[in-house]
Amino acid sequence: MRPITGRDELDLFTRFPYALNSELADDLDAGRRRTDWMWVALHGNRLLGRAAWWGRPDSADPLYLDVFDIDDDAGSARIDIGAQLLRTTMAAALPPGATPPEYIRFVPPDWRDGEQSRRVVDGRMAALEQVGARLFVERLRLEWRAGTPIPPASRRLEFRPVHDDEEILALMTSAMDGTLDAHSRDDMTRMPAREAAELHFHDELAGYSSPREWWRIATLPGGEPVGFVFPARNDYNPIIAYIGVVPAHRGNGYIHDILAEGTRILAEQDVPRIRAATDLGNQPMANAFARAGYLTYERAITMTWS
Repeated sequence: MRPITGRDELDLFTRFPYALNSELADDLDAGRRRTDWMWVALHGNRLLGRAAWWGRPDSADPLYLDVFDIDDDAGSARIDIGAQLLRTTMAAALPPGATPPEYIRFVPPDWRDGEQSRRVVDGRMAALEQVGARLFVERLRLEWRAGTPIPPASRRLEFRPVHDDEEILALMTSAMDGTLDAHSRDDMTRMPAREAAELHFHDELAGYSSPREWWRIATLPGGEPVGFVFPARNDYNPIIAYIGVVPAHRGNGYIHDILAEGTRILAEQDVPRIRAATDLGNQPMANAFARAGYLTYERAITMTWS
């Protein structure tokens, strides 16, 4: 078990098929990956397992474990091999005593329906459980594709740009009340809603290089805010980065108007697709995306260490 030696071993590392394989070279160039964060388990020339971490270019430590595969032809030993690979790479890639960052795995939308796909997902999860990880949440990964009709502009709401960071944080804090998002709910077991909103804003939203002029506050005709949507572009795709309705205005279907506005802003940039995600258990948000023409193209399994 060892890290790859460099880009010359990407062919070795990508012997296991996975959606992220095509991004690895660019991630290495951009500093989102490092060769010492990309490990392989070998038996002679045979690849038995691999693991890779992802981080921002300025990150000293990785932020996610998002590539982890084991040879499914290795029988029952594959889980032990996978667990040993995880222990080895965690000891090398993480600071001593640190809680590992979350693991994310993209899986087919119907992964539970096929014997092979279920075996693959269950095997990786079993190896992670051996090293202390537990299932945290399953999320829908969604995609709007160019040419999909966009609902007409809202007749009930008006949209304006964001005034400043304080307005954003106040609305995000309000939207935390009653949220169905697993990450936000978990954050609020350890910190006040305002602190959780600040963490989300500074760790993610503030880092996007796309224009903040795309962000919109939804208001009633009199100017009272009812919600917000933050269209953006991450390192890979245009996305609906964050969307919410404040508690006092939930139950009126405003989420459909707000999502349509965010989708329209990105579609006007002539993009081939728009990506989004929501928790499997957040049925109202999942319904809103489906109504707006977003398709579930895959799911994401997230596991964490407590």
